[in-house]
Amino acid sequence: MATFFNKAFTLAAVASVMTSLLPVAANAAEVNVYSSRKEALIKPLLDQFSEKTGIEVNLLTGNSDALLARLKSEGEYTAADLFLTVDAGALHRAVEADVFQTVSSPRINQVVPEHFRSQDDHWVGLSLRARPIFYSPERVDPSQLSDYLSLADEQWNDRICIRSSNNLYNQSLVAALIEHHGADNVENWAEGLVENFARQPVGGDRDQIKGVAFGVCDIAVANTYYFGHMLNSDDAEEKSAAEKVKVFWPAQDSNGAHVNVSGIGITKHATNVDEAKQLIEFLLSEESQKWYAEANYEYPVREGVAWSETLQQWGDFKQDDISMDILGENNAEAVRLMNRAGWR
Repeated sequence: MATFFNKAFTLAAVASVMTSLLPVAANAAEVNVYSSRKEALIKPLLDQFSEKTGIEVNLLTGNSDALLARLKSEGEYTAADLFLTVDAGALHRAVEADVFQTVSSPRINQVVPEHFRSQDDHWVGLSLRARPIFYSPERVDPSQLSDYLSLADEQWNDRICIRSSNNLYNQSLVAALIEHHGADNVENWAEGLVENFARQPVGGDRDQIKGVAFGVCDIAVANTYYFGHMLNSDDAEEKSAAEKVKVFWPAQDSNGAHVNVSGIGITKHATNVDEAKQLIEFLLSEESQKWYAEANYEYPVREGVAWSETLQQWGDFKQDDISMDILGENNAEAVRLMNRAGWR
């Protein structure tokens, strides 16, 4: 299958290669994964799976939208058995593109809470990242903070760093707020939030955290696992920046802090379905879930798995238990709303 991944991206090439490989694939113990997760954040687990089961994992990594487009174009000739991506909105797009088949597994349903898996059994969450508020303890009293909607208050004028509206993590946050508070209220909030930007949105989540550390802004919204990687970074400047910032868990008296999932589904035209199911179940094992917490600074989707020391330092918090499906269903409305509000 490694040969397949190097072929030109055309249906003709895919069909030709797959025809030549079918006799091998029929007998080989293998599973093929398209993943928008960076290789370093998933391959160690895949290697453990291969060592444990003897099933070879062929991994292709890339941009989520590009991989989804590839899956759609390849159709029945795809080599992919699994599609793994890092946001509920991206998973919803895959469902809409009809590239998944249903996964029937009592074992999966037993260990993954219902709101962290697709209502129609097309995908299942693997790990969680929260999207709280980060603040400078030198310039912000945490008693001034409350929930996401309070970020539109005038006290935060020119004091907030956040990524652009093109960022899927922000879109999912807004999609959740729409479900809780209604589109009109959230659009008014988004207009106020834009007024409070310390700068035009630029960079990734780490850049927003650095903005707080370096005094560009006083508060930021970002995903926790980026913060975890910064705190444990070999880059002295990055680690120092993270140490100047603290986490505030918003909405603890109401819906809870926004969380999102990385998730996985078996492709519609998968040829190694049994192996694909085995890999999903392995990724949901206590061993794998503990690795997510310790190596990736993500929260386990499986309950009862110990958090890493880094995660424990930020304290326990109430999570928003909204269905991850809703984040995808409300995505288009969230994007339109953000654009109307001037969030670029």
